[in-house]
Amino acid sequence: MKLDRFIRIALAAVILLVFIVATGALLFISESALNVWDRLKAGPPVMLYAYVGIMLLLAATALWLIWRLVVRRKISPKRKTSGGPLSKTDIENRLREAEAAGVDVSEAQAELKQLAARKNAVHLCFFGEVSAGKSSLLRALVPEADVVVDVVGGSTDDVRHYRWRNDDGAEILLTDVPGIGGTEQGLTSVATDEAKRANIVLFVCDSDLTRSEMASVKNLLEFDKPLIIVLNKADRYSADEQASLLQRLLERVDDIGGQLQRDHVVAVTAGGEVDVIERDADGGEANARRTRPADIGVLVIAINRLLADEGESLDIRRERAVFKMAAARLAEAEGEYRLQRSEQIIRNSTRKAIVGALAAISPGTDILIQGYIGTMMTQELCSLYGAAPRDLDIEEFLSLSQSRVGRALPLSLAVAGNGLKAFPGLGTVAGGLVHAVAYGLIFDALGRSLVLTLSRHGELLPEVAAKEFEEGISEHLEAGVRRVARMALDEKKD
Repeated sequence: MKLDRFIRIALAAVILLVFIVATGALLFISESALNVWDRLKAGPPVMLYAYVGIMLLLAATALWLIWRLVVRRKISPKRKTSGGPLSKTDIENRLREAEAAGVDVSEAQAELKQLAARKNAVHLCFFGEVSAGKSSLLRALVPEADVVVDVVGGSTDDVRHYRWRNDDGAEILLTDVPGIGGTEQGLTSVATDEAKRANIVLFVCDSDLTRSEMASVKNLLEFDKPLIIVLNKADRYSADEQASLLQRLLERVDDIGGQLQRDHVVAVTAGGEVDVIERDADGGEANARRTRPADIGVLVIAINRLLADEGESLDIRRERAVFKMAAARLAEAEGEYRLQRSEQIIRNSTRKAIVGALAAISPGTDILIQGYIGTMMTQELCSLYGAAPRDLDIEEFLSLSQSRVGRALPLSLAVAGNGLKAFPGLGTVAGGLVHAVAYGLIFDALGRSLVLTLSRHGELLPEVAAKEFEEGISEHLEAGVRRVARMALDEKKD
């Protein structure tokens, strides 16, 4: 109890002392300020205005420095997207900016060129799994088209276009694409991209949707594609079975968050030939091929109704889908550019770290003593990924990483020594060279860990980036040892 009372009395005394000192300081400052103000008022007005201007400038400078130091700046606005549909102006501005930065934008520009080339035509794309009957259905609509049908393994291995006129005399471009889900690599992507470029997608299936088909439908709905789901080979089912399947298809679309009108799910028969067994009068059997009549009238009605209901909105929705595709192509190109550029930045920083270590050899030196190199590398990588961190964030990241470098330095020295032994004719490896390689390896690992964090989060998160550095340093050391050792040897020769 006595100790507690003593502590409370001591705290009270400290508070009283702080109050007295603060009051005295306030009075002194107030008196000084009033004296200065009185003298300024008594003097020329120019001096008063100059003094006030200088004080405001100093205050603004102090606030700006505090903001730069403390406030976390988010990703640059030009890197953000509004979340709404992209306009032509939006995507063209982004393409110009990316091209000026050195990004390869040819694939994104190609999407816009294709959109312009198809501006005056309505495109219907027949889309579905291999052997669902897309080509047979297209041939039923356009009997004069030269469409080869193979019921065993699918027949369309590229994109083909055919012209068709509906009941109103409007010319429509029908697009047949490779079947999705096949064994040949890349065809599913080709088919999906072509479907996204179309005005209307006819999703052809011959039974209930599989899991992969549902994923494809969901992908198209995310691009706001007008869909007609076509249950082909419907003559294999009774009327009740057809009705049940059509209802099930509607429910499948609802399950993945889409909405379709009832008349946008139709059952058809594309026709074609079928193998049958015929019996003659004597009871003998023989194989024969019969032609099945096509029954696609309900599909034609659904297409015409969709064209009439949607009208000009079909072109608007197609433009948005193509702009979204172009943005995706641009994002891929930007990602590749950032990887290439980040590799250059990391290599340059690693080389500088090696040169610094060779110029000032000290066995106990930590890599982050070369703080200028680490800071510049961090700033360049953040700028590349559109992040604008606080100076405190950079300092915290380098400080957290430094605490991990101490634990990683013995490992890096061992890896560096083994890596240098791989170069014949080197003889006895000097300790300074080993340390230089070790520092270069740590810088290399530091940069790659930072790139990983920036690519995932879009901003510098010091603790996350330092953790990535700690967890991945062993892998980075082993992967980069020969490259960094060769770099150190080249610098040593120079």
